[in-house]
Amino acid sequence: MRPIRLPEPPGDGMMETPEIFAGGGGGGATVVRRAVLIGNGSPGAENQCLGLARALGLADNVTLYRVTRPRGGINEWLHFLPISLHKFIDQLLRQFFRNTRFAVVVQGRKPYRVSTGGSVGLSAVLEADVKKIVTVARDTYEKEGPTLVVACGWDTISYSSLIRKLTSDNVFVIQIQHPRSRLDRFDLVVTPRHDYYALTTSGQQEVPRLFRRWITPQEQPGSNVVLTIGALHQADSAALRLAAIAWHDELAPLPKPLLIVNIGGPTGNCKYGVDLARQLITSLYNVLDSCGSVRISFTRRTPQKVADVIFKEFNGHPKIYIWDGEEPNPHMGHLAWADAFVVTADSVSMLSEACSTGKPVYVIGTEHCKWKLSAFHKTLRERGVVRPFTGLEDISNTWSYSPLNDAIEVATRVREVIAERGWTVG
Repeated sequence: MRPIRLPEPPGDGMMETPEIFAGGGGGGATVVRRAVLIGNGSPGAENQCLGLARALGLADNVTLYRVTRPRGGINEWLHFLPISLHKFIDQLLRQFFRNTRFAVVVQGRKPYRVSTGGSVGLSAVLEADVKKIVTVARDTYEKEGPTLVVACGWDTISYSSLIRKLTSDNVFVIQIQHPRSRLDRFDLVVTPRHDYYALTTSGQQEVPRLFRRWITPQEQPGSNVVLTIGALHQADSAALRLAAIAWHDELAPLPKPLLIVNIGGPTGNCKYGVDLARQLITSLYNVLDSCGSVRISFTRRTPQKVADVIFKEFNGHPKIYIWDGEEPNPHMGHLAWADAFVVTADSVSMLSEACSTGKPVYVIGTEHCKWKLSAFHKTLRERGVVRPFTGLEDISNTWSYSPLNDAIEVATRVREVIAERGWTVG
């Protein structure tokens, strides 16, 4: 959204600008035109940052920084530590064991493929550096205006909160996902409603009184908390239109209806194994007659044994295609061209994306979910955006609902809060 241009005042143009319209920094410095995103290497977390930047119209002027932990050897056992302490211990160990036969305990960082977020024009991902981000925000404020800082993930909390502490007059800091404590360290906190499940009557009944003080959050959301239903993401209407064009030649000719099956992986609040894979296989066979074609994809969290069971059963089936994990990733094309979805219950991100399309979404595995993830599924069912996948469905029978639109709703709230500071988002 471009800033509204106010008409010039009448007269000789020498009038003093009324204080209500005067902005700090001059030259339109109170217009936020750029965003710094801080991720943790998780596609789900970084997509939330990128999704909010897109919803705010800042997708063409973003810089993505990434917080990375030391990896390899003993480091795989230190991920429970705060990231600053983890890095400090890693450096001590590397110095102590340098040039010794014990160096293997800390060496061997595992390589990973960097996602450049091509859908928003990113060309590089930088190592997170608080000093650099703060310096740029201060030094360029007069010319470029304020900086929006959006971070997501536990490891990013210390970075985003310190940036706000050091240069609060030049930045607006948003932390996505609940930081567990001291929410006043951020201008806004964006988190799913089910993160507050511990405060509900059901949540209180599930937690023994002795342990309640250790369950966070312990207070109802304050004025700087924005609640969502699911996760933010980049699959907005503009992105889906582009994906529909990009994947037209491959997906448009497929027999209809096209059923997309997205398989995630077990989590602490949704534990399952090959049992769910076998249940999925049985249900898919039961609905195949009502499908024109089926495409199955896995995530990096999908256990190999689950993927192997699915692949062994359906490999070579004339109606079913299984993505092999090689680029290009068809996920956005699937969202654009699908007639219906089946999604495993573990993934808030995949469900949020599918439910933003307005197309039928069937969920499998909710019986394995507990705690706040169970509350998330209850909300989706009550809103009529999902149905259980039982194998009795006729995929050709469509149904509709009001699509989830969390990113747009959060962006609206961000604009309102930024306006209270006298800034706008351009």
